Amino acid sequence: MKINWGTGIVIAFIGFISFIMYFIITMNVNDAYDHDLVTEDYYAEELEYQKDIDKLKNAKHLNENITYKKSVEGLIIDFPNNIDFKKITGNVFLYRPSNKHLDFETAISLSKPTLLIPDNRLVDGRWNIKIDWQYNGKSYLFKESINY
Repeated sequence: MKINWGTGIVIAFIGFISFIMYFIITMNVNDAYDHDLVTEDYYAEELEYQKDIDKLKNAKHLNENITYKKSVEGLIIDFPNNIDFKKITGNVFLYRPSNKHLDFETAISLSKPTLLIPDNRLVDGRWNIKIDWQYNGKSYLFKESINY
């Protein structure tokens, strides 16, 4: 059987369509290619973003902001020394961009002006930390990307 140029074009189209279909099915079925959104309720969180901007502005007006450091025990978060740490409430959220199963949130309850995130909860690599805290009825926010 002789293949002319018309048959060659049809075979090329069928080969290309087969490759694209294989690629699409592999990307949708294989868990290794599973990519999630940053958050499940992306649009709802986008509407709340102005509140976060206001909290960040409040934090900028503080004399001293939150600091952090890595230690043998884990990640130590230092709250400002010029305020009463017993009146601080809020949440600490650590987001791992590469794996949503490692994300976690913890409530702030302080017995000293520092908060310790244990080393066994954190794996090496990039983390986004978000500390949403309140003091005397005013809300503050600390956001930063860290390498642990």
